[in-house]
Amino acid sequence: MAGLRSPLAVQKFLNRLPYNEEPHGRATLRSFRGVVRHGCAHCLEAALFAAVVLEQHGYPPLVLSFESIDELDHVLFVYRHRGRWGSVARSRDPGLHGRKAVFATPRALALSYFDPYVDFTGRITGYAVVDLAAVMDAYDWRLAATNVWKVERALLDYPHRAIRSSDRRVDALRAWYRQYRTAYGRKPVHYRGRERWSELPSEFLE
Repeated sequence: MAGLRSPLAVQKFLNRLPYNEEPHGRATLRSFRGVVRHGCAHCLEAALFAAVVLEQHGYPPLVLSFESIDELDHVLFVYRHRGRWGSVARSRDPGLHGRKAVFATPRALALSYFDPYVDFTGRITGYAVVDLAAVMDAYDWRLAATNVWKVERALLDYPHRAIRSSDRRVDALRAWYRQYRTAYGRKPVHYRGRERWSELPSEFLE
C-alpha cells in the first residue's frame, strides 16, 4: 500500500492482476484484503481496492457507478487532481478501464465511457458518484474477510443521474462493434478520445 501512492500506480498494479471471472458460478465481492489474498479482482473489487489504497494517500473513497440497459453495471474509482477528474478501473472490456485526470466534471468523465460501453447488449443509462465513507458508515467494506455484498446493494439503491442518448447513435455503434468482432475476433480498442485513457492491461494490447 505504501508503494502505491498515486492513481496511476494503482492502475498499473490492477492491470497486472488477472480479472476475477468468478469460476464455477461462485460470485464474490471481496474487500481490499480479499483482493490481496486471492490475487485477482473484478470491476467492483478493483474499485474497492483502489479506494482503500488511495484513501491512505489523501484521496476520498469515491466510486462512480454506471447503470446499463442489460443490467451489466460497472463501477470504478474516481478522483480529482488539480481540479480535473480521472478514474481507476478493471474490466473485461478494454474501453472500461481508467481515465487520465483531464475531465472537468464527473459527468464528462462518465460520458467518456459511453461509446466503449456499447457492445452486443450494453448501453449506459445513468451514473452516480458515491462517497463510500459516507454511504457505508460503520460497515467494514475496507478489510472484511468475507464478501461485502452490502456495498453492491447500496450502489444499486443509490439515485443515478440519467444519461440520455439517441437510438440511432447506439444502433450505429452496436453495428460497428459487431462488424469489428466478426472481422478481428477481439474487442475494439480504437475509440474517439482514446488518448485520454490510462494504460491498458497487456491482454488488450495489439
